Amino acid sequence: MSAEQQHRDGQAADPGPRSLAQALRERDDASLGALLRSRPDLLHPVPTDVTQLATRAGTRASVLRALEHLDRFALQAAEALAVAPDPASYQELLDLLAGDDGDEEVAGALPATVALLRERALVWGGEDRLRLVRTARELLAPSASHSSPTGLGPSVAEATSGMSPGRIQAILTAAGLPHTHDTVSAVAALSGLFADRERVADLLEGAPEASREVLTRLVWGPPYGQVTAEPAAHLRWLLDRGLLLPTTPGTVVLPREAALSLRGGRAHRVPEPTRPRVAVAAERKPQVVDAAAGGQALAALDTVEELLRSWDEGGPAVLRAGGLSIRDLKRTATVLEVPEPVAAFWVELAYAAGLIASDGGYVEEHHDRHDRPDADAEGYEDEETRDARTRRRSGEAEHYAPTPEYDAWRDLPPAERWAWLLEAWLPGTRAPGLIGGRDGRDRTLSALGPGLDRSPAPEVRRRVLELMAGLEPGQAPDPATLLERLRWERPLRSAGPRREQPEPPRTGVRPAYGGGVAANDPEALRTKLTEWALLEAEMLGVTGRGALATHGRALRGAEGRSEGAGAGTAPAGSARAAVVAALLAPLLPEPLDHVLLQADLTAVAPGPLVRPLAEALGVLADVESKGGATVYRFTPGSVRRALDAGRSATELHAFLDRHSRTPVPQPLTYLIDDVARRHGLLRVGAASSYVRCDDESVLDEILADRRATALRLRRLAPTVVAAQADPRTLIEGLRAMGFAPAAESAEGDVMIARPHAHRTPPRTPPAPVPDGPPAPDATLLTAAVRAVRAGDRAATAPRKETPQAPGGLPRTSPADTLATVQAAAMTGESVWIGHVNAEGAASQRLLAPLRVEGGYVTGYDHTADEVRTYALHRITGVAELADEPDGAEPAR
Repeated sequence: MSAEQQHRDGQAADPGPRSLAQALRERDDASLGALLRSRPDLLHPVPTDVTQLATRAGTRASVLRALEHLDRFALQAAEALAVAPDPASYQELLDLLAGDDGDEEVAGALPATVALLRERALVWGGEDRLRLVRTARELLAPSASHSSPTGLGPSVAEATSGMSPGRIQAILTAAGLPHTHDTVSAVAALSGLFADRERVADLLEGAPEASREVLTRLVWGPPYGQVTAEPAAHLRWLLDRGLLLPTTPGTVVLPREAALSLRGGRAHRVPEPTRPRVAVAAERKPQVVDAAAGGQALAALDTVEELLRSWDEGGPAVLRAGGLSIRDLKRTATVLEVPEPVAAFWVELAYAAGLIASDGGYVEEHHDRHDRPDADAEGYEDEETRDARTRRRSGEAEHYAPTPEYDAWRDLPPAERWAWLLEAWLPGTRAPGLIGGRDGRDRTLSALGPGLDRSPAPEVRRRVLELMAGLEPGQAPDPATLLERLRWERPLRSAGPRREQPEPPRTGVRPAYGGGVAANDPEALRTKLTEWALLEAEMLGVTGRGALATHGRALRGAEGRSEGAGAGTAPAGSARAAVVAALLAPLLPEPLDHVLLQADLTAVAPGPLVRPLAEALGVLADVESKGGATVYRFTPGSVRRALDAGRSATELHAFLDRHSRTPVPQPLTYLIDDVARRHGLLRVGAASSYVRCDDESVLDEILADRRATALRLRRLAPTVVAAQADPRTLIEGLRAMGFAPAAESAEGDVMIARPHAHRTPPRTPPAPVPDGPPAPDATLLTAAVRAVRAGDRAATAPRKETPQAPGGLPRTSPADTLATVQAAAMTGESVWIGHVNAEGAASQRLLAPLRVEGGYVTGYDHTADEVRTYALHRITGVAELADEPDGAEPAR
């Protein structure tokens, strides 16, 4: 027995429910919960009863969202129902999808697909009376201006609705059909002719070859064409026989029945009941994949740390419209030694993780003083917030800078720091790859600026990782087949109904990060999001050499951040982050506390260094190259930088001796001693500025140097020279002349140059822009189903006739109201009450009064499914329930 026969045999032959509301009312609680789980937008707010649930399920926005979440075959089934008779039988739907020749794959997949459409309340009715919800039919059916997504046009009856009876009779005569005076019968006869495959073939045997070519071009859509006032002979042949019917002046259409006959009964050119398989592009050992991913994760941490370190004293200015300027992005890319699109990704990731933010704009972001976390009831603000307010009032530009969360993140172990970044990347809706493109208003999209949120991004990211996890460990997917699978799973994306058209051949996907995408092209956006997800996963270390690493596989099925936690929340509260960090930790090398000093004034760090050593070495030496081993170079400038930071030559020698596994080279010792001996010999202060030196010959040398002319020096005493330049310019000028001056304070002490770490006020990471309401949990579903059932029992309970107030509320006098509820409380019966709350909102409630006292009635509210108390003066009236017929169960 075939699958469709089994499906039909398992269904009753009755006509089924008369409405969607009745179909939903007949469902059990599990089926109703499945509907609310698959369409969470129906839960906000929770419907009061099944009728309201059905009404909400048929709204345009909800139906369009439900269609967007269908796979390609389910959408094809819905599109076929939209062009089928209403209602249609299961066999008619199968014939439209499988065609005259049949298709075993379609027949095997269709029962589950119809069940899916029923579950999501897009299809209802009995087995022989399948109905597509009206809104879905309006979205997917053809109209006078556009064809169906299948490429089919209107039916003969729809296309001839405005045609004169005489013209219809002329078409019947030309088509060889008997004459009739009834227009309805004439249209039915023409429809029957076009629906008969053999009769259409006989009719076309005498058609000119050019007429057949026209039908071939129109048969798979779009079915519309343009004709002149005097059409050619081959077009006139088609018009005379109704194979082309006029819709608007100058426009003709191929009727649906004729197109289906020419197609062999198929609604779609290629039905796709089977999900495409993700092909394997390469196979590697899982150990190699994990090692590559671990190295990439370490490189990702180094890149983010380098970015934040470069902005530690204050980063680039914020554009007036928000975001980074192109110049600042180029500078950041130069610092990170990566292309600009990749630098934009790291900047956006740090922003999403809550590690960087703007240091100003606090007043505009929080209009209510009491909503600010840094202001108490008396209006107290911390120093940084007051500084930001002052800068904005004075017109000083805002800048990006690390947030206080950066200090907490920096102190975490490497694996937990990486997990923190991952927790920001996975749910993030900002798409850095769009940077450099144009928005809908033709404005350039900038890093950290507005307009980068794309709500499908998290879902695409999640599905890419899930599909990669479905492969064997070490297998890298083919990007082209991965993209085709995602297209099959989500063929419709907020751009209106999909049109049936042949897809251009794809020889492979070549990912390229950045470059932007058209603002109104959802198909191109989805393709780019897939490519970017693969590239971002590789840059982060979720994948290694194109395959999902072990810690990347743990992302599937692990619990993510708890609801309400921000993107920058420490990963200790996320089960998923904890699992991933535990798996990644063995792949990351332990930080080292030593370097290898070499005679060429370089130091080699054979791995990552502990943070105190890395920070101290970053002051004493310049990074020459990065990679598996970082090379530092010592120069007079770098040594002078360490001396300016307050380190003495003795301390530097001890530091190098303590952290070097090789003897300290003699050239490095000489370099430190030589720079230290000259460092501080000259003293620069503010006069505008001055130079003080105990060695008069040094001052003589300076005054005799032509390069000192721009400093406008003048000798005030044998050991003091005044300058017209500020101290910073004077120090830079003397150093350019080969001297090593040190700055001194007003008290004559040497000033130590320490970097000033600039931090923003406390900031909340940017919240992702969700793609619709979140999926409900089991507790919410259970409560929602219970509330809908209770409200439905209350709404469908019969009641006796009673006078009604405006709005349909029962209306009785206060005395009758009191007497009725008191009697109901004594007998335990339920009554209908009309209630108006304090806001003036009116509602009807089915109440079982328990007690009446003090001007209030307390009882079990069947509508809300809970015990409630109502003020008697707010009850408009009371209506008793009608007597239940024998065997009927009263509402409870």
